[in-house]
Amino acid sequence: MKFDIAILGSGNVAWHLSAALENAGHEITEVYSRNLDHARRITGRLYATEATDDLDFSESKARIFIIAVSDQAIAEVADAVILPENSILLHTSGSMPLEILEYSSASYTGIFYPLQTFTRNSALDFVDVSLLLESEDAETLRILKKLAASLSSPHYTVKSKDRKAVHVAAVFASNFTNHLIGIAEEIMHRQGLEMEMLKPLIIEQISKCLQVGAKAAQTGPAIREDYPTLEAHHQFLTYNEQLAEIYRLMSQDILDAN
Repeated sequence: MKFDIAILGSGNVAWHLSAALENAGHEITEVYSRNLDHARRITGRLYATEATDDLDFSESKARIFIIAVSDQAIAEVADAVILPENSILLHTSGSMPLEILEYSSASYTGIFYPLQTFTRNSALDFVDVSLLLESEDAETLRILKKLAASLSSPHYTVKSKDRKAVHVAAVFASNFTNHLIGIAEEIMHRQGLEMEMLKPLIIEQISKCLQVGAKAAQTGPAIREDYPTLEAHHQFLTYNEQLAEIYRLMSQDILDAN
């Protein structure tokens, strides 16, 4: 089933989602941004999409309108957008509830949250993106499932309260993991060492964690209760009190979970 879709936003999610939806056979009718040039950067990659800085979509042929802006801007866009009859308004946030759309002019509302990290110039296949869906309307939810299926994405119906838990878990699994690898990079570079030597370890650890579960895959001095090594590492990090404290807290949490 082909849908006519308008994208409200011009950030990384809008950049990737618009192209993926068009490649799946849907028509992207408009891309909105307060900065028209930003909208044009996206429409320039699409077949016949209009760039606009006007939130009056009353004459649009789109049925589905996807808000892909920062969490702080969702309510403002939802309240200001003028939509045609029988329109479906969605947002793509992991942390904002469905209720944030309730004062919009949309006939139906829902959530179409891609659980993935998006970087503009990094290729991404939506086969590798889990989509979390929500709507209070059964027919709208059916349409969201069809839209997700057209992208060949694994998709799940998740209520707002549970989606918040998923979003928090994703921060630990993705954002915090990335930050910790960044700390490892800093330590290596400070010693004049190449980060390349850690890459096989990082790849193996993440792969093993996903295969057998994080608890079973845990290794290191904390899980072994190797206190002399923990103390030596902590002393090494005293050049940076914040890193030393992160090391202490992480190690203690592993000890407590053992």
